[in-house]
Amino acid sequence: MTSITEADIQGQLARLTELRAAIGQAIVGQSEVVEQLLIGLLAGGHCLLEGVPGLGKTLLVRSLGEALKLDFHRVQFTPDLMPSDILGTELLEEDHGTGHRSFRFQKGPVFTNLLLADELNRTPPKTQAALLEAMQEKTVSYAGVTHRLPAPFFVLATQNPLEQAGTYPLPEAQLDRFLLHIRVDYPTEQEEQDILAQTTGAKANAVPAVMHGDEVLALQAWVRQVHFSDDLLRWVTRMVRASRPGDGAPDDIRKYVKWGAGPRAGQSLILTAKARALLHGRLAATREDIIALAAPVMRHRLLLSFAAEAEGRSADDVVAALLRAVPLS
Repeated sequence: MTSITEADIQGQLARLTELRAAIGQAIVGQSEVVEQLLIGLLAGGHCLLEGVPGLGKTLLVRSLGEALKLDFHRVQFTPDLMPSDILGTELLEEDHGTGHRSFRFQKGPVFTNLLLADELNRTPPKTQAALLEAMQEKTVSYAGVTHRLPAPFFVLATQNPLEQAGTYPLPEAQLDRFLLHIRVDYPTEQEEQDILAQTTGAKANAVPAVMHGDEVLALQAWVRQVHFSDDLLRWVTRMVRASRPGDGAPDDIRKYVKWGAGPRAGQSLILTAKARALLHGRLAATREDIIALAAPVMRHRLLLSFAAEAEGRSADDVVAALLRAVPLS
């Protein structure tokens, strides 16, 4: 693989700017959310968007799908959804000439480039788990046959806060498959006014397609080439290990964390920091990249204790304490 140059970066940054602008045709504000979604895209990982209903999570993912020239499917997760509704099923077919019968695998909506798993936590664990192999191995096994998913493949899932009625907590194993857990907050007053003006008119803004799958795969390969210093590597390692309660862990971790982050958290933090550096036109990751992404990478990988719940401590509070307790130098 050839090394990337500043000229290459500038050319692709122009494409990413077009992609941001295309998404902005339908989405007002939410710049941090859009950036994290693009970071997940560049790093080749899946993203989980969480927020109360009505904040445009589905519209955001759909707009990304329209801006990318990729195959896009949407699945609305409901309590009665079955795994076969996602993965596919076998159909019995008969050759009318010979009378011979055989089974044919009918592919489900997971066979796509971009899968929108809408309200993922509204379906029971059995159906949630149907995505585990697809998210990790990018394959689907059915009736003893392994089917490979198209590349690139992303799962962009939305979920409502668990306090909402009729939701099922995602299993820890599935949460760990998500590269980023992105929080979608309420818009500002001006943004909300712009949303009302934009969505109640006679004509909705169309989202142009500006990037295709080969470009996405090329950018993902470039992310792997972004420089990550040994000092930052040691810092990420210490930080992830410090998130696990035990001897030598910071006081806040021992008190508020029941189960810490695994090695996949370190991998995710490095890849997303590299992706953020590339998105900002740099060929080397920095301390600021790691700080910006520590919470989205780790908030869903920490199992908090009862003491944290009793004292109103969130996973983001714990990550902030971890950054203070484990300095770079």
